Amino acid sequence: MTVLSCANETSYKKVSPQEFEKIIAQEEVQLIDVRTPEEYKAGFIEGAENINFYEDFKSKIEKLDKSKPVAVYCKSGRRSEEAGFQMIGESGFTEVYDLDGGFLDWEEYQKSK
Repeated sequence: MTVLSCANETSYKKVSPQEFEKIIAQEEVQLIDVRTPEEYKAGFIEGAENINFYEDFKSKIEKLDKSKPVAVYCKSGRRSEEAGFQMIGESGFTEVYDLDGGFLDWEEYQKSK
C-alpha cells in the first residue's frame, strides 16, 4: 500500500480490491471512474461517476466535495494514481483512495467471491 501524507492531514492510499469495497460502501465516499466514456460503458463499479482523466479532469473534479473522501479507479491503476496525486497535490482534496490494479483486478476479485 502506498501512502502519501502531508502536515495538513491529507492522504493518498493505494488499496486492494477488498479494502476498496469496504471504503466505497461508506455513504460519504465519492466514487470516481477516471477511464474514458467508452471504457466506462463497457463496465463499471456501481455508483461510480465517470470523469475522464484525459478530458478537462481538473475543472470537472472541482465540482466534487473536497471535504469528503474520494475513491478513484481506472483500468489498471496508472491513470487513477496520476488522478489521485493530482487531487491531493493540486486540487485540495484531503483523502483519496486508489484501487490498486484498477478495474481489471476489481473484476477478478468480484469473480472470486
